Amino acid sequence: MGLTALIVGGVGVANAVRAFLDAKRTTIATFKCLGAPAATVTAIYLIQILLLAAVGILFGLAIGAVAPFIAIRFLEGVLPVPKEVVFYPGALGLAALFGLLITFAFSVIPLGHAREVPATALFREQSFEEGRLPSWPYLLAAAAALALLAALAIWTAEERFVATVFLAAVAGAFVLLRLVALLIAALARRSPRVHSPALRLAIGNIHRPGALTPSVVLSLGLGLALLVTLALIDGNLRRQLTGRMTEQAPNFFFVDIQSTEREGFLDILRRHSPDGTVDQVPMLRGRIIAFNDQDVTRMEVPPGGRWVLRGDRGITYEEAMPANSTLTEGSWWPVDYDGEPLVSFSAEEAGELGLKLGDTVTVNVLGRNITARIANFRQVEWESLSINFVMVFSPNTFRGAPHAWLATLTDGDATAKQEAAILREVTNAYPTITSVRVRDAIDIVDRLVGQLATAIRAAAAVALVASVLVLSGALAAGNRARTHDAVILKTLGGTRGLLIRAFSYEYMILGAATAVFALVAGGGAAWYVVSRIMNLPSSFLPDVALATLLGALVLTVGIGLIGTWRVLGQKAAPVLREL
Repeated sequence: MGLTALIVGGVGVANAVRAFLDAKRTTIATFKCLGAPAATVTAIYLIQILLLAAVGILFGLAIGAVAPFIAIRFLEGVLPVPKEVVFYPGALGLAALFGLLITFAFSVIPLGHAREVPATALFREQSFEEGRLPSWPYLLAAAAALALLAALAIWTAEERFVATVFLAAVAGAFVLLRLVALLIAALARRSPRVHSPALRLAIGNIHRPGALTPSVVLSLGLGLALLVTLALIDGNLRRQLTGRMTEQAPNFFFVDIQSTEREGFLDILRRHSPDGTVDQVPMLRGRIIAFNDQDVTRMEVPPGGRWVLRGDRGITYEEAMPANSTLTEGSWWPVDYDGEPLVSFSAEEAGELGLKLGDTVTVNVLGRNITARIANFRQVEWESLSINFVMVFSPNTFRGAPHAWLATLTDGDATAKQEAAILREVTNAYPTITSVRVRDAIDIVDRLVGQLATAIRAAAAVALVASVLVLSGALAAGNRARTHDAVILKTLGGTRGLLIRAFSYEYMILGAATAVFALVAGGGAAWYVVSRIMNLPSSFLPDVALATLLGALVLTVGIGLIGTWRVLGQKAAPVLREL
């Protein structure tokens, strides 16, 4: 989200620099006519831009340094934030470097356009012509700055793979947004002639030279796509927690059932839930200490697999493959197997840890180191919330070892009163058995997901605010051309109402097109995260689509009309004298 806001801000820098240089058009022409080298003119304005950026960065650093001390007062009851905030000068320095790089990268191209235009054309034209790229040194400088920015973002990220994928996605989004803008302009150019003068004028504004189409689509596209992605991920997670997962999950988990307590414990469950299903497996606790005789503390483990090595793991042994698992590689050991210790490993976690069939795993159980060879990998359905283990050993591995039992009770017809009775009697009869009501745990997780989603959306709002500011800047940058258009149209008989309708239609078309892109891009990104990374069912949520469409229309039309209201009131005579 921070990188999205930063890159959207870069688009704003490009718009602002272009508008700034357009306002300095006659000054640049005068410099060139007086013999100033183009490189000198470019250096003058680059220094100005970087000085202004430095002032903005200092303000941003001051706000960023103070914000946590203020925010902590409001977040204590919402998120488990630390009560003491620490000042990190290194983070502020990194933020300043990001700001300078993004400013330089996005201001070089407009400066290159200004450098290439001869003085005579500057005196004749209304603005800089961007139909062709600037010379290669400017392109090279922009590419070098962007490459350094990407390298810095990846190097400082904890999840470097995620950062790399994100930056690649942003680069793809820039290309897509540019293509979307070109497609909108092409469709507008080839649209059939309409009878409404206001709509005809709006369609012409979309594809004419110097149109706002690329700026509006790029300004809002990234921010809206990010919000759509987050909203769809959050919605699918909440639906999974409150819907499918709740229906599939067992009612209770019972942990640390001693062998001497099993029969009495099962009698309680049969009495209170005669139609319920009880699953039980032996369980021990063990810590993974080595793979292939290599100490795991000396291994470079990817983030996705670190949780397997963190602390003790629950482990079990089975003669037959668990019912909720599917073999992906290898074969299960035969009944009454009595060879070397074997282990079945979860396929996803094994992939994260770089394990393959035939590798050995050493676990410390009850103070003894036991080494087993990986016989197979299996796909585990963690989202079912049934009994699952990363490692399932062959029974001969722990023959004679003392262990407890783990059990679940699943009864879809059980009422809250029945569950309370089960919980009360098991606790009274066997205080050492830990009883976990799954619905309570899901409610806690649902609440935590809701709190995190609120925090994430609040942070994502920064990217959207940046998009709105960039959109405002883009519209303000186009006000010069809009003023000329409005004055000429009013001189030819156009009314204020006609112009307001034309501008409204134009902004509505651009906002709707941007919303469609955000829905497609955000929907695709959310589907990939939910279905491919989280391995959960993914669905498109109509309420998110409607909110995105309405939000885009309100922003584009509202900000557009606010920005052009002053243009509509412009007196014709002063503008006509300058043409």
